Amino acid sequence: MAENNTNNSGIEYTIVRRKIRYPRLEFKTGNLLLVLPENQKNPKEMIEKHCSWINTKNNLIQKALKDSKKKKLSSRTDEDFKQLVKSTTYKFSEEGKFPVNKIYFRRMKSKWGSCSSKKNLTLNTLMKYLPKKIIEYIIYHELLHLKEKRHSQFFWKAISKKFPDYERKEKDLFIYWFQIQETIY
Repeated sequence: MAENNTNNSGIEYTIVRRKIRYPRLEFKTGNLLLVLPENQKNPKEMIEKHCSWINTKNNLIQKALKDSKKKKLSSRTDEDFKQLVKSTTYKFSEEGKFPVNKIYFRRMKSKWGSCSSKKNLTLNTLMKYLPKKIIEYIIYHELLHLKEKRHSQFFWKAISKKFPDYERKEKDLFIYWFQIQETIY
């Protein structure tokens, strides 16, 4: 059962109790969620302890929502989106020698894509609302994980060779994420 509350900064949050060992804070959809073990008594203690992090994260999200008003979502069809993904994936796969097994599409709650150890690429269907250049960036980013699992120095160096403006693209992805959450849901 969820409980709704407000912290000292006026930020609303929801408390959910689950069979987990450690509590956590989430801002995945732009709303603060406090996930607590079923037996934890005082949720306010965790909110107060992480107040600075909550305020910083909330300010970033509010700025992203404000900046999202300047962004335009794409209106491509599912079929056009899948064709763009497939052609981009195969192009990057050949260029970078990234052996891709299969491409899957599904709606994901907290990320744009993933790449499995079986060399399968899974992409969030919400990507269809993104500009082509950002879709290409996500695909390359995920394919690069076939060579480097972690976001290491090597990983970001390789990304920057293909996408020198990758930091801007990462910021745009953050902005688009919250715009899509607000517009589509």
